[in-house]
Amino acid sequence: MASLQSRRAHSEHVLMKNTSHAMTPAPPSTVLLFSGKRKSGKDHVTDLLQHRLSAPLKLQYAQDHNLDYEELLGCGQYKEEYRADMIRWGEMKRRQDSGFFCRLAIRHAARPVWIISDCRRRSDLQWFRQEFPDLCVCVRVEASEQTRSQRGWRFTAGVDDAESECGLDEGVEFDWIIRNDGDDDVLEKQLEELLSLVTSRLDSHTLTDVKTQQ
Repeated sequence: MASLQSRRAHSEHVLMKNTSHAMTPAPPSTVLLFSGKRKSGKDHVTDLLQHRLSAPLKLQYAQDHNLDYEELLGCGQYKEEYRADMIRWGEMKRRQDSGFFCRLAIRHAARPVWIISDCRRRSDLQWFRQEFPDLCVCVRVEASEQTRSQRGWRFTAGVDDAESECGLDEGVEFDWIIRNDGDDDVLEKQLEELLSLVTSRLDSHTLTDVKTQQ
């Protein structure tokens, strides 16, 4: 079996990325909807899948509040200082329009595999499932509290008990669970299995496109 690195390089051309010139999203073959608790490592996991797309909320928030967008993407104190306010702002936007951030996430989509790395509420999952029925794969990244604590997590009232952290804890049937407790070999095996699913869907999508063109 090819290594994850070589398979990732082979698949790079099919993975979605933000492009300024792509105005209308091309139809996807697969929509990977990732979720997970703070410090579960979901951004790291999706980085390993070549692209991280947790950015839309943070980008819009940074633009609206004149903040450093790159710092908000990081894992440092800068993001933590604004996290609670960003949660309140995000809730306000979602109350006004439940699909606001979902549309931002796919606005410049140009590749057939979409990775949405920061789903937080059932409304996020419902929007994608309604817009792209039969294409969505819900992936939950999990890590123990001990592992999360080692990564710097500490319970914060108003953050860890808010819907943005707890909205998907119950009542959601995930298609895929990824354990991310620091064992790179275990993580790589899980990602290879997920990549096999993505590749099979991509092959089917490409075959369908060829038949349509004929």
